[in-house]
Amino acid sequence: KLHAFYANIVLLNVSNLPFRLQKLKEMFISKFGSAPKFYVRAPGRVNLIGEHIDYCGYAVLPMAIEQDILIAVEPVKTQVVQLANTNSSYLDFTTSVNNIQINKTKPQWHNYFLCGLKGIQEHFGLNNPTGMNCLLDGTIPPSSGLSSSSALVCCAGLVTLRANGKTLSKVELAEICTKSEHYIGTEGGGMDQSISFLAEEGTAKLIEFSPLRATDVRLPSGAVFVIANSCVEMNKAATSHYNIRVMECRLATKLLSKSKGLDWKQTLRLHDVQTKLGVSLEEMLTIVEEVLHPEPYSTEEICKCLGISLQELRSQILSQNTQDVSTFKLYQRAKHVYSEAARVLEFKKICNEAPANAIQLLGELMNQSYISCREMYECSCPELDRLVDICLQFGAIGSRLTGAGWGGCTVSMVPTDKLNTFLKNVKAAYYQTDVQRLALQNNSLFATKPGRGALVFVEA
Repeated sequence: KLHAFYANIVLLNVSNLPFRLQKLKEMFISKFGSAPKFYVRAPGRVNLIGEHIDYCGYAVLPMAIEQDILIAVEPVKTQVVQLANTNSSYLDFTTSVNNIQINKTKPQWHNYFLCGLKGIQEHFGLNNPTGMNCLLDGTIPPSSGLSSSSALVCCAGLVTLRANGKTLSKVELAEICTKSEHYIGTEGGGMDQSISFLAEEGTAKLIEFSPLRATDVRLPSGAVFVIANSCVEMNKAATSHYNIRVMECRLATKLLSKSKGLDWKQTLRLHDVQTKLGVSLEEMLTIVEEVLHPEPYSTEEICKCLGISLQELRSQILSQNTQDVSTFKLYQRAKHVYSEAARVLEFKKICNEAPANAIQLLGELMNQSYISCREMYECSCPELDRLVDICLQFGAIGSRLTGAGWGGCTVSMVPTDKLNTFLKNVKAAYYQTDVQRLALQNNSLFATKPGRGALVFVEA
């Protein structure tokens, strides 16, 4: 039953708690000795197309999934936050709300909660924030590329907002949570947080940035999207892979801008170069060919091109965990970004126009996206390559990695009438040939459909 709206987030009045909420409530009472006052849910997401381009300023096309982060909350009078997890492998954590310290060197689960907490506190300048007891339950496979970490940041932001009696729009919440996740050291672009708040049941979303806005994208009937976990975990905050790609795009932006007489110091993203030049994505691909060379750039060559010192490069452009990188691939990364941005727009156009061969056309775009991610962005891994091959072999029209890559999941578009056979064959070919994967297979392969965004639950 839809009860009210809170901060433009759906607030549900739950008179008879569903099983999962009831179980969480019982565990909360056992843990803290009192009942939670409200619950907050934020979904994970699958990105259908548009990988590694949100932080370059380009639109992406994700949808929310059923798997989520759910937190039971009790505001308390002491200015202490106590965090616990239903999964015993994640240790309890306690801290003062007036002294939030986020350790970038150890991306533990509670640090993502602290990102959302700190983001809301700083936005409102809360000098006397409310303490909380929180119990978290998550169904998103960790480090799988389905945005478990961002869902936790978003959930924590909404928890803090509600506990302190503040209100914000969905767009404002998404933007704050995007910025606050940077506290953990990851230079993300905003797709995950945006879809977590802006998602609606039954539709994927084209997410655009600057300003942030979301447009419905109706997916074609006759096909379903299937997520398959490679069972290779990749925590993008725990390695420099992700931030190196962000820096490579930033450096490509600088060199392209300088070559075209733009103010390269003020040009931050590859999208900005296109906007300032007033050209198409296809024309930007031609410019990349003209300006950048395929061979890796040394830091010395980059400094020479920009007319700056190595110290200036490190202090003014590079992130903290890319300071010691000696070579960067600029040509390949820029080629991927501009071509992927074009594929996103074409994907949306096909969905809108719904031609008779829409499923085939969309599948081809997904396959092109995967090849670009593998060859130009180099964010795949042998297990993902194998899984994509298997999915295509057993009936997927299109298949690609989703999320940051280097592990995590694939997303495949499968004709509805082939779904059961597809699931059976992929299980046999990928999961049942490996003991570790076999143990995880029940939560690793599933069809999905567009889900709803963040929610607040209260008991009647």
